[in-house]
Amino acid sequence: METLNEAKEAIAGRTGKVDVAMVLGSGLGDYANNLSDARAIPYGEIPHMPMSGVSGHAGNLVTGQKAGKRIVVMQGRTHLYEGNSPDQVAFGVRLMGTLGAQTLIVTNAAGGISPKLVAGDLMVITDQLNLTGANSLAGPNDEQLGPRFLDMTEAFDPGLIETASGVAAALGFELGRGVYAGLLGPAYETPAEVRMLRALGADAVGMSTVLEVLAARHMGLRVLGISCISNLAAGFSKGPLSHDEVKETAGRVRLRFESLLSGVLESM
Repeated sequence: METLNEAKEAIAGRTGKVDVAMVLGSGLGDYANNLSDARAIPYGEIPHMPMSGVSGHAGNLVTGQKAGKRIVVMQGRTHLYEGNSPDQVAFGVRLMGTLGAQTLIVTNAAGGISPKLVAGDLMVITDQLNLTGANSLAGPNDEQLGPRFLDMTEAFDPGLIETASGVAAALGFELGRGVYAGLLGPAYETPAEVRMLRALGADAVGMSTVLEVLAARHMGLRVLGISCISNLAAGFSKGPLSHDEVKETAGRVRLRFESLLSGVLESM
């Protein structure tokens, strides 16, 4: 908690108390530009904040207003595969929680496993599989953050899921629903691993999100998760997988994605 308090004290005067936190994944960070009175704080200016080293992750904490709410946005995230610890991966979410956020909207680019999903679809996450081999709640528990043993029956808030689905329908498209599997990375999954994930009940797969959701729920935040299906997973795709494809697809669906986020904020 000491490192979180140091980070909070360093930026609280620039952020104020916030209502909603967001984590924007690969190629999705431009939404922060839609906030009014937006101010960006580079991660390098925040004590103890891990730096984002992946292309498509700007590495800024952005605050501003949207739909009458004070928003704080992680414009890019850190990952386990970069050599970060689970605590470092969850640090930004915990920081936003200490700034007062009661809701977390977490987004990512993911590979599609379900036959109902195609590249360019948006999927609201109904549940998650943490297959990273790590847990952001492991180690000594800080009771100031949350309980030692956490119930994850509703990792993703049912009311927010319904809100997002209703907003999508009003915008004229169907929002997919499914289970997100988080793996360590950075290699994409083999076709055999994708078949395993499908047997386990996963609809989409990526290399982030699950540790952030654990940290958010530990602090009592309501969570809404949205995946941009940037490509079909190995064995279903027509060619080799690449991060460039991830960013290209995210850019192609940017307007739909941003309209969905704005509609959810307005409906909350």
